[in-house]
Amino acid sequence: MTEKKYTTVSIPIPLAKKIKKRMEGTGFTSISSYVTYVLRQVISSIEEEEQQEGFSKEDEEKVKERLRALGYLD
Repeated sequence: MTEKKYTTVSIPIPLAKKIKKRMEGTGFTSISSYVTYVLRQVISSIEEEEQQEGFSKEDEEKVKERLRALGYLD
């Protein structure tokens, strides 16, 4: 059996409250599992875009806006 390894990421409390509201009715039982899901989706989307046409300045701005919306960038 392989042991899963995790790290701790801190997020602002107001963002955590917003995440809890978004989680309602989704079946997610923790903020960690929801954030992991969202980040996997974002990264997958980024990787698809990179494979399709490279990473333009416009794509970089879209990613930054997504991360700002999630509260990871100021």
